[in-house]
Amino acid sequence: MLAALLLAAGLSANASADPAPRRGGILEFAVDAEPPNYDCHANFSFAFIHSVIPHYSTLLKLSSADYPKVEGDLAESWTVSPDRMTYTFHLRPDIRFHDGSKLTSADVAASFQRIIHPPAGVFSARQAEYGAIGSIETPNPSTVVFHLQWPEAVMLANFASPWNCIYSADKLKADPSFPKTNILGTGAFVFVEHIKGDHWIGRRWEKYFRPDRPYLDGFQADYLNGEAAIKAMETGHVLAQFRGFSPAERDRLMEALGDQAVVRESPWNNVMPLVFNSKHPPFDDVRVRLALSLAIDRWQAASALSATTFLKYVGGLMRPGTAMSASEAELVALPGFSRDIAASRAEARRLLAEAGQRNLTITLTSRGDVPMPYDAGAQLVVSSWREIGVTAKVEKLPTKAWQTALEGGNFAAALGFGADTVDDPTQQLSHYISRDLSPLNHAGSTDRFLDALFIGQAITSDPRERLKIVRQFERQALTEANSVPLLWWNRIVVTSRKVRGWHITPSHFLGQDLTDVWLDKAPN
Repeated sequence: MLAALLLAAGLSANASADPAPRRGGILEFAVDAEPPNYDCHANFSFAFIHSVIPHYSTLLKLSSADYPKVEGDLAESWTVSPDRMTYTFHLRPDIRFHDGSKLTSADVAASFQRIIHPPAGVFSARQAEYGAIGSIETPNPSTVVFHLQWPEAVMLANFASPWNCIYSADKLKADPSFPKTNILGTGAFVFVEHIKGDHWIGRRWEKYFRPDRPYLDGFQADYLNGEAAIKAMETGHVLAQFRGFSPAERDRLMEALGDQAVVRESPWNNVMPLVFNSKHPPFDDVRVRLALSLAIDRWQAASALSATTFLKYVGGLMRPGTAMSASEAELVALPGFSRDIAASRAEARRLLAEAGQRNLTITLTSRGDVPMPYDAGAQLVVSSWREIGVTAKVEKLPTKAWQTALEGGNFAAALGFGADTVDDPTQQLSHYISRDLSPLNHAGSTDRFLDALFIGQAITSDPRERLKIVRQFERQALTEANSVPLLWWNRIVVTSRKVRGWHITPSHFLGQDLTDVWLDKAPN
């Protein structure tokens, strides 16, 4: 009861208007894990965003205060042609990289070319989301023009992705892999140091293109998770952890901090997928993949795990409760989502027997340094497979090794990631199209029917027709079961009341440039 009252108090305070921002102070916060490398275009973990993104700018960005509104970052203004085939951006004046060099349209063009057409040795995680871009022009140093091959429905939001860091064209020309090991951006904070296993520090960029920002003198990300992060919050050593806490952790912090803490909660555009390496036996057999998906009782798991973990919602390929998501009636008709788990598991055992896979033993690769909610997800899979006679052992890897294993296909089955910035099929379905088109497909599968449906939904302007294509895509993907969703997440963020100007969104990738964040009372 006390926790509920404290939670209500925290939410009420959070809803009130912030006073006028004040300048100064160092924001120290916890991050569960550290970035595998420094390249925005290659990474896909929040551990990267929360440490690195304050140093960079993007062409546009998604507003965290008014999500999902698109607003300018490097771009001061922009226009879209009536046929939605040409996007013209006009850059702000006098934007400087942290080495003092001036940013021009050439830097924007070079950065997007690197995303769309990565050179040898460069990994571009989201290149499929920019397949519509046919050419890029730079008519003058302050103007960049993108010409599309088809009218992509979510193009503005794609331009606003926090992963699209703009790099120096000169640095990329000298070494396309420069961003992997170096930090040089135009963001609100200059890189100071990264002490591996301990912390990351940035300080205010005095020549930032918004002269009234940032408010903070700097920030420090401390690499803490689990009990260590909670204790650091309780003692005031850190003022926030921006990814999320479990309900039990939220209640504990509210008990300890009382009215000095603020709780924010939101459905999360994040799903935990179960990924099979479709290139290697026995996962090259759809019967095996489908059987392993059918074994999981997602409905019971959502009920059991929502009180103790982030895992809360049953859904297909689109976030539940959104315009493009499947209704419950549609969902229960899809493979792996029936409420009759006994019948599903009987079918799973039949499929395994038909495939000649009796007494199957599987290694499940999971994320070891981010136990919440990966440990619970792994336990769900292991116990579910046990019900159909499959033995699984869990291999826990740190974020860097886990990401490398997913990218390189060095796993049998794995708990992956499915986090995006907006609820749109072009972003969310890019995890399921053929690997040669989308590196986010960690199953390594090829399905040209899905590829055609993906393009079809992207170029369709009628929402009803687009929805039909998405449902068709979803049924095909879940029947092939190369990668299947387990459960969608719920986001709960607890911060100190000192932290102002930060707003929760359904994406833990957004709002982390810290440009508008300030401290009501600087920590001692």
